[in-house]
Amino acid sequence: MTDTDAYCQTLVRDLDRDRYLATLFAPADKRPSLFALYAFNAEVAIVRDKVSDALPGEVRLQWWRDVLDGGAYGDVGGHPVAAALLETIESYNLPREPFHNLLEARIFDLYEDPMPTLADLEGYAGETSSVPMQLASMILSGDPAHALCEASGHGGVAYALTGLMRSLPWHARRHQMYLPADMLDVFGVDPNDVFCGRTTPALKACLAELRLITRNHLAKTQASIRSLGQGCGPAMLPVALVAGYLDRMDRPDYDPLHTAVEIPQWRRQWTLWRACRQANKCKAC
Repeated sequence: MTDTDAYCQTLVRDLDRDRYLATLFAPADKRPSLFALYAFNAEVAIVRDKVSDALPGEVRLQWWRDVLDGGAYGDVGGHPVAAALLETIESYNLPREPFHNLLEARIFDLYEDPMPTLADLEGYAGETSSVPMQLASMILSGDPAHALCEASGHGGVAYALTGLMRSLPWHARRHQMYLPADMLDVFGVDPNDVFCGRTTPALKACLAELRLITRNHLAKTQASIRSLGQGCGPAMLPVALVAGYLDRMDRPDYDPLHTAVEIPQWRRQWTLWRACRQANKCKAC
């Protein structure tokens, strides 16, 4: 393992534990490329946390666009994630457009604008979560057709919606709202209550509906997952954790603004192992 590979692997282990654990089920020769992809995804996901306001964040995202287009300033080779990502793109002939779409979607993170509609939220989830799954499927299968796989699309949305609901307490503290305005209006949720940490029956009802929507995406993922083909299983494994997270949110004592929704690592590992065995798609199983 090179220093660059080790850096990306450590970054994913620290910032994206679910995908880190899932990647351990991939063939050893594909893991460095998967870690490079996921390290890039983790880097751009935390841009807001590293900047004081939106403008420096936009500059960081633009730098990544320039990296993809070959026009970045500075020594790109000295940035381990950028170097590993470019090598992965070249090795597997990955299209650059999905990366640009992901970066464009991440601009939303930098501001405190409301998410207008459920369709907008699902679109955001698709660009930020389905895209890494689709690209990972391409790395594992070597087949560009998998970039448009229905399983990756629905799976990424299910995983992202679950993650956003789990992150609601954190987002509320910084006055950022990912719950779509059209759903908030239907259920009578006042965003100011959320920002002040007040859990209301209206908020619980809104989130219960969003969990039903998430489970619908999960069901569609499970129905179409066989279309991924031999070897693509590790790209989709994080979706196997969605049901467990949702089950914890369905508990009567769940407080969406104060409850940490976690699954112990040993149970996550067991769930991923079981999903890998059941799918019988991963050569490493």
